[in-house]
Formats: sequence, C-alpha cells, structure tokens
Amino acid sequence: MLAAQRRAHLLDLLARQGKIVAKDVAAELGISEDSVRRDLRDLAAEGLCQRVYGGALPVSPAVADYTARQGVTPEGKQKVAAAAVGLVRPGSALILDGGTTALAVAHALPPDLDCTVITHSPTIAAALISHPLAEVFLLGGRLFKHSAVACGAATVEAAQGVSADLCLLGVTGVHPDAGLTTGDAEEAAMKRALAARSAETYVLASSEKIGTASRFRVLPWDEVTGLITDADAGHPVLERLAGRGVEVLTAG
Repeated sequence: MLAAQRRAHLLDLLARQGKIVAKDVAAELGISEDSVRRDLRDLAAEGLCQRVYGGALPVSPAVADYTARQGVTPEGKQKVAAAAVGLVRPGSALILDGGTTALAVAHALPPDLDCTVITHSPTIAAALISHPLAEVFLLGGRLFKHSAVACGAATVEAAQGVSADLCLLGVTGVHPDAGLTTGDAEEAAMKRALAARSAETYVLASSEKIGTASRFRVLPWDEVTGLITDADAGHPVLERLAGRGVEVLTAG
C-alpha cells in the first residue's frame, strides 16, 4: 500500500472509530509499527491528528485562534451556555473560565441575577459590565492571547485567594481515555488552579470537541462534577462517559 493510501486509511479510521492503535493497524496492513508511527507523525505535523501513546486521536478544531473560534458552532455554544446558566444560583459565587463558550455563558446570564463572578478573562469581565447585580472579580497576569485570558504564576497566585460554589471550565478536547485537554501547558495549569477553588466543576464542551484531544491534559474525569454539551445523548463518547459515572447534561 502506497503512503498516500495508508494516510487515507488512517484518516478514515479516525473518522469511523475515533482512535488509531498503531499495532492494530500494522497487523491489519502487514507493515511495521514504525511505518504507522511515521505516517502518524506526518499527519500530526499537518494538524490532522493528535498523537498519543500507542497511536492517535482526532485533533480538536478548538485549537484555532480566538477570533476564528468565535465562528465555530456558535449555536452549539449558545445551547451549552443556556444549560450552564441554569446551574448558577442567586447569591452564589461562580468561577467562569475564558474562551468563546464561557463568553456565551456571560452573555446568557440574566441581567437581574445577583451573583459574584470570578474570572481571569478580560472579555468575560467586559461582557458583565451591563449586569448591574453581578459583582466581578478579575484575576490579573500575563495575557494569553489565544484564549484572551490571564495566565502564569501571578494569576495562579491570585486564584489561591478565592473560592466559589461553581466553576464552569472550558477545554478544547473531551475524550474518555485522554480526559479533558487543551493546547497549551500553562493554560492547562491555570484551569486546574481555578477548578481547585470551587465546590463543583462542570466542563463546557460544544459538540465539535467531543471525542477529540489536544496535547496537554487539564483534569481527569474523577476531578470534575460533570459535562455540559450539545452533542446528541446517543453519541458513543457520551455513552462511555455515562457508563463510567460521569454526569452528562445535554443541552438543546
């Protein structure tokens, strides 16, 4: 089989099965695992898969820049946001992560909701200026422009001084095996720091993130309360998560 044919076969496997196991593909095609790994390296270099130990997973489309991500499934993000807002109780404190889905949550919060919002995202803070009863705490630090959030040691240190009832966390990848992932190591550490300061943490994930993975793990499944998504409840990834005891809230 020619290299181009092998690559097409690997991409087809990703689309149909949601993962590639290098040793299984090598046995199926009668080639060496080294050949499969070389093909996966080439595909990963082109942004077509995310390599993991033993194979590869579908790459998340949510690793694009902030402006580009604003145009990715906006309807899905609005559905997720509407479901997430239902978890915010009057008088409670909310840690709201950055990113385009979290921004949809900020816009969806009722203007008359009396609550405290803690965020490291200047865009989230600006969106809540028109909410007269929402008290906003903005955590500062170095601006990570990809997600329009503050990151780094100063931001993590500031997060240690807050606590909340609920954290709504964004990720770029949601996978039963890879867990919850994002594309930047420092941002992943910041997300862990925020989740650690909340009694409950729900993950915001529009449907294009389900079954995909990025390079850096944020949290394992046993450290979050649940997942909010607009993906169909019958999605095989969601069924696997529910079978493992993960609370899945489907929006829409």
